[in-house]
Amino acid sequence: MNNLTPKGIALRISLLVATIVTIIVLLAQAYADKYNFLVIGCVYPAAFFSSYFGFLIAIEKFIYSKIKLVYRTIHNLKRNKNSNLKNISLDTDILNQVREDVIEWDKTNKQEIERLKDMESYRREFVGNVSHELKTPIFNIQGYLLTLLEGGLYDEKINTSYLTKANKSVERMIAIIEDLDQITKLESGIIEMNIQKVDLTELTQEVINSIDITAQEKKIKIKIINHTNKPSVFVFADNDKVSQVLVNLIVNSFKYGKEGGETKIEFFDMDEHILVEVSDNGQGIPEEHHARLFERFYRTDKGRARNAGGSGLGLSIVKHIIEAHEQTINVRSTPNEGSTFSFTLKKYSNK
Repeated sequence: MNNLTPKGIALRISLLVATIVTIIVLLAQAYADKYNFLVIGCVYPAAFFSSYFGFLIAIEKFIYSKIKLVYRTIHNLKRNKNSNLKNISLDTDILNQVREDVIEWDKTNKQEIERLKDMESYRREFVGNVSHELKTPIFNIQGYLLTLLEGGLYDEKINTSYLTKANKSVERMIAIIEDLDQITKLESGIIEMNIQKVDLTELTQEVINSIDITAQEKKIKIKIINHTNKPSVFVFADNDKVSQVLVNLIVNSFKYGKEGGETKIEFFDMDEHILVEVSDNGQGIPEEHHARLFERFYRTDKGRARNAGGSGLGLSIVKHIIEAHEQTINVRSTPNEGSTFSFTLKKYSNK
């Protein structure tokens, strides 16, 4: 039966029952050789209506006692628990409706389970990464202090050196905790963005001046290239946050760029936005790492990255800051050729 609504089922059964009852009455009168057409005329509608309402009530009770349990289980997960589930219409195909809801519920549950599995995997990896990042400076501090307590404190050749190294390890721990705190605040929206007119060319030059010593140590040349055909590039942004983005990206280009190489900061006019690209000609990043580069503590070369310093949260903070500006950041990189990190900012307009 194509129409599996309760009323449709009751109608079909009632027609069949009324027909059977009428035939029986006709056969009974034929056997008695007495025909009462008034009785025959009343039998069919009486049998039809009585059986129709009887079957309809029975089917309705069956639906509310059996199918409703499935319906309630599904919809309690999809809707408010106070939803009125008595609004099941007998004019609809209840069986098919429940079947479709079960399929949809099953699909949603599978997606939710997969999401929870991914979250749990991410949580375990994140906790492991935090533990590993903090464990190194803690063990270093412990080693330095034990050496000093065992007599090194009175050895002028090592006491100042070990205290200085212990202090650096403490500073690294503080940097990790502060970066984690900043990411948490950015994600929760606690940090308010001070969006204003910013001269991007001037800001970039200030950033370069502040980290120029690092570039000199690796003999890296820095170039600012303005493709906008305007002396200054103005954007709507948070000055301090964009400064932090530039510092992270430019310092990263120093760390992973080759000695005697080059770092380029380029500006492109993209109609309503300004595209900023920070490029180096260093070791590059294999493509399999690109999708995870902006995750917390993710490192393509764990040993070398930790030796280079940093909290391992720089790119994650960069991503959150750019997203807080409602913009995007991307990476292009080829091994042994270098990397380019690009992000957009809304262009300032006098209109």
